[in-house]
Amino acid sequence: MAENKSNTEVKEEIIGLLKSTGRDGVDDVIGFLEESGFFEAPASSTKHLCVEGGLARHSLNTCRAALLLWEHLAEIEPTLHNEVKRESVILASLLHDVCKADIYKRAVKKRKVMGMWEETEGYKVSYKNFPMGHGEKSVVLLLCAGLEMYDDEMLAIRWHMGAWGINLNSFEDTRSYDVANKQYPLVGIIQCADNIAANIMERTGAELDEY
Repeated sequence: MAENKSNTEVKEEIIGLLKSTGRDGVDDVIGFLEESGFFEAPASSTKHLCVEGGLARHSLNTCRAALLLWEHLAEIEPTLHNEVKRESVILASLLHDVCKADIYKRAVKKRKVMGMWEETEGYKVSYKNFPMGHGEKSVVLLLCAGLEMYDDEMLAIRWHMGAWGINLNSFEDTRSYDVANKQYPLVGIIQCADNIAANIMERTGAELDEY
C-alpha cells in the first residue's frame, strides 16, 4: 500500500503510471501537478490522510483499488474491458481529486486531549482560488492543463463522489448522475475505488475509536 512508501516514491509511482497511458497532454498535467502543490497537499483537513503528501497517497490508493476492480469485474462482466480501457482507469483514479491541490492551508488548531485544550498544527480549507465545485473543478483544471480526455473519464471524475456530489434539489443533477452511472462503467469503478481507499485502505485506529 502507498503508506509503506516515502512521499518521493509515491510521486514517482504516480508519474510512472500517468506516463504509461501515453495520453496527449499527460506531461503538461504532470507539470501542473507539481506546480499546484498536488504532491505536498493533504487528502483532507481532518479525516483520512490529513498529512503532507496525503492527497498523492490517496490518489495512488484509489488507482490501485480501481485497477483491481477493473481487472476482476471482467470475470463476471466479460465485455467490461471493451468498454473501459486501462489507461482511462489510471487517469480517472489518479486525477479525480486534483481539485484539492490548492484548497488546504497550514494552520494552528485547537483540540481537546484528556479534557484539556492544546494547540496543534493542521490545515484549514479555503475555496477562494477557484470556487468551481469538486469533481467539476478537477475536470476543468485537467482540460485547461492540456489533457486529452474521453467522455467516460470526465464523467467518472465529475461524479466520483457518488450521491454526495449531487444537488438533490436539481432534477438535472440527479438525472445526469443516473445516466452517467448506467452508460459508463468507469463512473461506478472510480466511485467504488475512492470509497475503498478512503474508508478501508486509509482508516486508522484513532478514527475507529471515534465511533
